[in-house]
Amino acid sequence: MDLSLTEEQQLIQQSARDFARGQVEPLARALDKAGRWPAELVKAMGELGFMGVAVPEEYGGAGADNVSYALAMEEISAACASTGVIMSVNNSLASDPILKFGTEEQKREWLAPMAGGQKLGCFGLTEPSSGSDASDMQTTAVRDGDEWVLDGSKNWITNGPAADLIVVFATTDRGAGSRSSTAFIVPKGTPGYNPQEPDHKLGIHAAHSCTIFFENCRIPDAQRLGEPGQGFKIAMSTLDGGRIGIAAQALGIARAAYEKAVAYAKERKAFGKPIADKQAIQFKIADMAMELDAARLLIWRAAMLKDQAATDASVRHTKESAMAKLYASEMATRVTHQALQIFGGYGYSQEYDLERHYRDARITEIYEGTSEIMRVVIGGWALKHG
Repeated sequence: MDLSLTEEQQLIQQSARDFARGQVEPLARALDKAGRWPAELVKAMGELGFMGVAVPEEYGGAGADNVSYALAMEEISAACASTGVIMSVNNSLASDPILKFGTEEQKREWLAPMAGGQKLGCFGLTEPSSGSDASDMQTTAVRDGDEWVLDGSKNWITNGPAADLIVVFATTDRGAGSRSSTAFIVPKGTPGYNPQEPDHKLGIHAAHSCTIFFENCRIPDAQRLGEPGQGFKIAMSTLDGGRIGIAAQALGIARAAYEKAVAYAKERKAFGKPIADKQAIQFKIADMAMELDAARLLIWRAAMLKDQAATDASVRHTKESAMAKLYASEMATRVTHQALQIFGGYGYSQEYDLERHYRDARITEIYEGTSEIMRVVIGGWALKHG
């Protein structure tokens, strides 16, 4: 397997790194402390092509591959995990299902402004009573002539307070099993579409999420995404890709913590010598470096398979995406923990970035499929295929 990056991939990686270090990182600590939505960074990411990395050029995107997307996600998330997940949701959870399942009219209407940063998307699957069990949705959509009437609620919707549209899933034929739900595109401003105030969370403070209520929300059938009853398939396909982005976010968070810990270990002295000279610290750094590389390889493999799947229907990446997401997210928790330990008391202080990385890492084990659900996916595959 050739793991060398193409010239285009290297250019995207360098462009993302320059943007992350020059514009994102200087704002990250203040954004986190104030919980401020990074509107200027979202706009800049659109102008640079990062809000639609894998969206084809004909629909206004950068037209790059998913490996390039993972590279860009890692760089931006290393600077600010909040900014990274805003980018991830718009790319993976909002744009991807429209690209794969939307009509030509839907693609023309939504993808270009989303890729260019003029409009922002979000994804509505999770509900107060159904998180991991996505088949048990209570939100309903009832057909009324050429319209659908949507009622219910979705929660923990990243980008929700600022989004211009939501790709939302609702039960349309209760009792039909995996074909009981349907997906819809609901634009901001539609009567009955009511985003609430931002949630208060442990980490990723600048990436706002919220609960969204739908109350007698009437939407035309032209805004249905895919066929009736195809919602569960669309949601699972979308999450397969979205998990690659979250894995790359976790990798970026962990890499940032690792790099800071290595630099600090060289500077901090104890018993007359830099703590980097101590074997206990060297072993921590060795384990961190190994885990970062292992996660990166899993992510690149999943991204490459997603690229192959775009032209070969026989290629699947469900298991590989789940492995990448599971390992990278749990790795991020371990690495940020050890990095904070290397910093000692200073790592616990808000004067340094380690505590932010530590808090931000934790959510990657939960959203877009918990670690437990990832193990269900991987275990199911292993039992079926041996």
